[in-house]
Amino acid sequence: MRAALETSLAGAFAPTARIVTVGEMQALERSADAGGHSYAAMMEIAGRAVAEAILARYGRVSCLVLAGPGNNGGDGLVCARYLHEAGAAVRVYLWKRATDPAQDYEGHFAALTARGVATFHADDDPDFATLREWLDSSVVVDALLGTGANRPIQGQLADLLDAVKAARRTPFVVVAVDCASGMNCDTGALDPHALTPDLTVTFAYAKAGHYLFPAAGATGELLVADIGIDPTLAAGVRTFALDETTVQRWLPARPANSHKGSFGKVMLAVGSEAYPGAAYLASAAAGRAGAGLVTVAAIRPVWSLVAAKLPEPTYVLLSEAHGKNGAVIAADAAARLGEALAGYQALVLGCGLGNTSATQTFVGGALAQELPATVIDADGLNCLAALDEWPQRLPPNCVLTPHPAEMARLCSLSIEQVMADRWTLARRKAAEWRCIVLLKGPYTVIAEPSGWLAVLPVATPALATAGSGDVLAGVIGGLLAQGMGAFEAACVGAWLHGKAGLNCAQTIGSAGVVASDLLPTLPLIQAQLRSGA
Repeated sequence: MRAALETSLAGAFAPTARIVTVGEMQALERSADAGGHSYAAMMEIAGRAVAEAILARYGRVSCLVLAGPGNNGGDGLVCARYLHEAGAAVRVYLWKRATDPAQDYEGHFAALTARGVATFHADDDPDFATLREWLDSSVVVDALLGTGANRPIQGQLADLLDAVKAARRTPFVVVAVDCASGMNCDTGALDPHALTPDLTVTFAYAKAGHYLFPAAGATGELLVADIGIDPTLAAGVRTFALDETTVQRWLPARPANSHKGSFGKVMLAVGSEAYPGAAYLASAAAGRAGAGLVTVAAIRPVWSLVAAKLPEPTYVLLSEAHGKNGAVIAADAAARLGEALAGYQALVLGCGLGNTSATQTFVGGALAQELPATVIDADGLNCLAALDEWPQRLPPNCVLTPHPAEMARLCSLSIEQVMADRWTLARRKAAEWRCIVLLKGPYTVIAEPSGWLAVLPVATPALATAGSGDVLAGVIGGLLAQGMGAFEAACVGAWLHGKAGLNCAQTIGSAGVVASDLLPTLPLIQAQLRSGA
């Protein structure tokens, strides 16, 4: 029953927001330098980019640049020069930075002193009196440690950063150069002494740590600045952040000359007497995602409740069994489901299904049918985990949407083990299971078998509500019905769902949003994308 996953990634797939590890970034810089785009040129462009970002957002304000010993500090010195030349009041505070002309290899420090920019060294400021005086600036630029730093911050630097943090009682903006000092740009670990920037200007590509918590929460606005590295050098990078440009490109077309058949049919085998709301939310979301026809395959107690609230779908009644929490889909209902699926482009399996011996048998029987592109969610995943050799039973173009606890059951791991390295685990299991793995959480990641991994940069408590995952499963099913590839549908569905959560958080508030609040925003977000708004 297994077949190679069909995706449309080959060839033209080109995400606009790739994410690199520290090692990948260092390799890109080496390749650029070897190709004639020197490290010195990249530093000049990087420092100018930080200065331009500050000027564009905050104007010609007073700025204090904290410059460390490495390339990050060099970027900071270049930034200071451009700020000064633009008319901003600039001072530079040095830590472990050589000022001797023989060690000022690119002459950046000399260029500042020649222009009369005030500088001071931490070694000459044992009680940080000068630092505290200079923290009356409007903007503080953190150029102390770069992306390669991964050791605990101690000693003088720890005291320096703590002094800056203490002074934030007098408000000033912090701008990080490449990353906050103390951020591990591979793991997302964050040193307790690290400053939390309002703006991070990183270079060429975002780093993994910018999207991994807790460091993702200490990034602020993330601006990726072009420093002249040839984009073709990053062709082998297979991690990217979902952004509007990529999602806009993938969103299904809605031609005027169309009918309901143009947008496909999706079946949802969902719900139980205890969880009829899951069936409603998933089915409504499939329609709001744009599917031409939504059909709900459910037991009579679910049908009677959902149909009263949701008149648009058609319904297939399935036989029922009885468990301790009420009626569920019967084990022998799989054959009826298989018959009803003829002509459908997508199936959503699992939302509110219940995890009983009957539903486990039903799920196993369903997977024995010839299935279209399939989303398996919630209790569908829990039932799946109880089946022997379940990965071999998955249909082609299958999307699994586990949260960490469900992923732990599928992998026979603890939740702590799942959370330890979510990106690697999702990627490995997508390859092993030959399916799309959408691992939920802040930030949700979507992996596919050949190694691509998308990161959804959305974290909002508005989505931390019962039924939110049912909406996501329905959206993906509705996109699959419209002919999208499994990976693209999972990515676009996650993005629409995340944006719906952000929209609700803004209009309703982060507390009190319920899953049904997401539904009416889904068409609006698509309309904005299609209009380019």
